[in-house]
Amino acid sequence: MEIAILVIFFLVIGTYSYLKMKSVIDGPKVSIISPENWSATETGVTLVRGTARNISSLSLNDRVIFTDENGDFSEKVALLPGYNILSVKGADKFGKKTEAVVKLVRKE
Repeated sequence: MEIAILVIFFLVIGTYSYLKMKSVIDGPKVSIISPENWSATETGVTLVRGTARNISSLSLNDRVIFTDENGDFSEKVALLPGYNILSVKGADKFGKKTEAVVKLVRKE
């Protein structure tokens, strides 16, 4: 009986600890909502929107950007004629990194 109580106690503590540490274990997450990959545009500026979770730093084409309190970001980017690559990189405080990439074509 006492062993069963100890096993249940440690299972509860282990489960609680895992759920609290899940974001640290999973690492940073970055996603780009818009523009869509391989989309074409005729404008010279596009709005990049997305979300970032569990990050301590975030950059768009190696330029530091910031998120709001919900982890959403929105930044305008100038596009060159032709093929463009937009890269959003995120890192957590433990050094884990992630990247989301969108490729666009600007028509002239």
